Amino acid sequence: MTHDFAAQKAETYDVFGEIQGNADLPENSDIDYMFETGDGADWEAFEAALDAAGYDTEREEGEGIPYLVAILADQPISALTIWMGEEMATKIALQHGFTPDGWGLLA
Repeated sequence: MTHDFAAQKAETYDVFGEIQGNADLPENSDIDYMFETGDGADWEAFEAALDAAGYDTEREEGEGIPYLVAILADQPISALTIWMGEEMATKIALQHGFTPDGWGLLA
């Protein structure tokens, strides 16, 4: 199964546009990227790869489903910067059995 990066990027830009239209966004913020576990998820390898790429990580439990949060601290806030971090983290995630599940600001 191949991942649809074009659709993911379009969704990120759409969501950012909605948020920007309804809120006064900070100039800089932490950006959190959420990833759900999939078949053969390798937590340690995923965390190590994210760490090597400059992300901080946190393990979370949401509604009984474990997921990993990849965090880029103190980033300039724009659709482009959010997408760049999301695309890189997603490529790493897919290699380690995780799938993207959104992003948020202010860790």
